Amino acid sequence: MRVLITGGAGFIGSHLCDRLLVEGHEVIAMDNLITGSIANIEHLAGRDDFLFIKHDVTNYITIDGPLDGILHLASLPSPVDYLQEPIKTLKVGALGTHKTLGLARAKSARYLLASTSEVYGDPQVHPQPESYWGHVNPVGPRGVYDESKRFAEAMVMAYHWHHGIDTRIARIFNTYGSRMRLDDGRVVPNFIGQALRGEPLTVYGDGSQTRAFCYIDDMVEGLYRLLMSDEITPVNLGNPQEMTILQLAHKVLEITGSASELTFVYPKDERIKDDPQVRRPDISKARRVLSWEPRVPLEEGLRRTVDWFRSRV
Repeated sequence: MRVLITGGAGFIGSHLCDRLLVEGHEVIAMDNLITGSIANIEHLAGRDDFLFIKHDVTNYITIDGPLDGILHLASLPSPVDYLQEPIKTLKVGALGTHKTLGLARAKSARYLLASTSEVYGDPQVHPQPESYWGHVNPVGPRGVYDESKRFAEAMVMAYHWHHGIDTRIARIFNTYGSRMRLDDGRVVPNFIGQALRGEPLTVYGDGSQTRAFCYIDDMVEGLYRLLMSDEITPVNLGNPQEMTILQLAHKVLEITGSASELTFVYPKDERIKDDPQVRRPDISKARRVLSWEPRVPLEEGLRRTVDWFRSRV
């Protein structure tokens, strides 16, 4: 296959580039480098089967030659990013999805949307199955990201039913691993960076809110299986092993060997307004239609991630 990956220089996108190349596909990575980094794909430079294009997907996209697949991962998924760039976040979810779907239609290409668990908002159903419609505040600070993805899903299904595009939708839950930015603002790089620098680990609230963390290798495996499947409706991809943020903080301290203390803060901060109190995927569908579930235990994944971050702190 000849495949375009938008957000191809980002955290998950760059790992997908690696995986698709290993599987023998030709890859075009597209990124405007607002949150992505050339460092994530520099090891691929010079390959005949890899091309990088710097481009903003909210603008018209043209690709010479055939395309067999498009994976739309371009996004601003971190609260640090989408609170600073709310309009760009909405535009990449709306215009970026529209432009990439138009390209898929023109090229008769299979299309995969990287959606998010944030479509469930602060859930009132736990764990969250794909059948749950969510509990999202559309006018809250997080709404720019949540609603951009909900709109993107609606557009993908509209193109599928109206234009016959061969589509896939992945609802990605919390993912961690190498190539995350230290200033990402999400909890895993925050805790690891603070622990390695000997700084207090910042816990928002009392740390009782829960998340479920999936290692990047497992996530890429799930995305690849979904791309190659025949499943057109949304599929949750994530780790169903739920834990509190406080438990994660203690695990990071244990693995890093850091003597850092914990600091509990209760700021009137936009980053935690409408913050989900629980988050855990129901992956029954992924197990059934993809024969997929995470394999890497949290401790092993965190050790790999800490080793990667250690050389960068």
